[in-house]
Amino acid sequence: MSIKQTDERYIAHTYKRFDLAIVKGNGCLCWDDNGKEYIDMTSGIGVNAFGYSDPVWADAVANQAKLLQHTSNLYYTAPCAELAEILCTRTGMSKVFFSNSGAEANECAVKVARKYAAQHKGAEYYNIITLNKSFHGRTLTTLAATGQDNFHHDFLPLTDGFLYAEPNDTEGLQKLVKENKVAGILIEIVQGEGGVNSLDADFVKAVDAICRENDIVLMVDEVQTGNGRTGKLYSYMHYGIQPDTVSTAKGLAAGLPMGATLLSEKVGEVLGYGDHGSTFGGNPVCAAAAISVMNRMDEDFLAEVAAKGQYVKERVEAAGFAVSGMGLMIGIETKKPVAEVIAACMANGVLCLSAKEKLRLLPPLNIPMEQLTKAVDVILASLS
Repeated sequence: MSIKQTDERYIAHTYKRFDLAIVKGNGCLCWDDNGKEYIDMTSGIGVNAFGYSDPVWADAVANQAKLLQHTSNLYYTAPCAELAEILCTRTGMSKVFFSNSGAEANECAVKVARKYAAQHKGAEYYNIITLNKSFHGRTLTTLAATGQDNFHHDFLPLTDGFLYAEPNDTEGLQKLVKENKVAGILIEIVQGEGGVNSLDADFVKAVDAICRENDIVLMVDEVQTGNGRTGKLYSYMHYGIQPDTVSTAKGLAAGLPMGATLLSEKVGEVLGYGDHGSTFGGNPVCAAAAISVMNRMDEDFLAEVAAKGQYVKERVEAAGFAVSGMGLMIGIETKKPVAEVIAACMANGVLCLSAKEKLRLLPPLNIPMEQLTKAVDVILASLS
């Protein structure tokens, strides 16, 4: 049987795959089982921060795998400790909890907010406010946190205690806080799955102020926006706020499953022994991969990400198409069905994504300008 036939025979049909089997990759390029070359503007939905088979990343993974691939969290390991130090030092946060995915990172943030509120305000303060059009994961709790009804209806009842505000509606958010006993507010600075929609700066600062005034835990979901994607290490840094929790995953280990929940000094000691756990959380190989990623994301590199994003934005807008997002997290409003645009791009050797009705681009952060220019040429021709 072919790859496609074997997949369809034995794998649960939860993914509507493109008719494409990728067999190898190098940098921003990949090849299918017929040898056709593609420029990948998806990076595994924002995961492959340095593209396919990056040699620095691969060496870090291989060297650690030969030394120690796993041990339980009953013991200390150097990669786990070193990565936690890097993340805290670069963000001003106090503690880190490691897990395997963005959904798990968000679950941890919710538990922290609820326990903090129970300790400081009472057990009845358990509500979490999120935003409409948000996406926070596919577990029952993170589905409940996701402000999109279409993800909910087949899996009811979901976890109780989630309320939804309209993005950029400060007055509506204040009303929810006033009328409910709220433990935390969870936001994405740029809503990825919801359509690559950036929150207004004034709204982000208002959310921060509301949380401070009401002793509410401010949670920022950086699963897709984090780890350099927007031109800052984390997207909240564009607005000068300091969250109480930051949840991240995707590009953190650049191809291996790793999530992290960063905790501020305010909530850093909320979780005690036995309150939370993850068998594979902080896995030495994943942590070594993440260290290799973080060590290369200096200010010069992040400035290049921002510049590349601006290049794409200017070219697309000059062609008459509206652009949303930040850095190399880009949404493009198409004038014909987005599925047609994606198909045309694929036919011409460029892989793209969608987010609602928009074309979504999440290329490797280190994509060379030559390849980026070529990809944008194809995308513009496919949009027209």
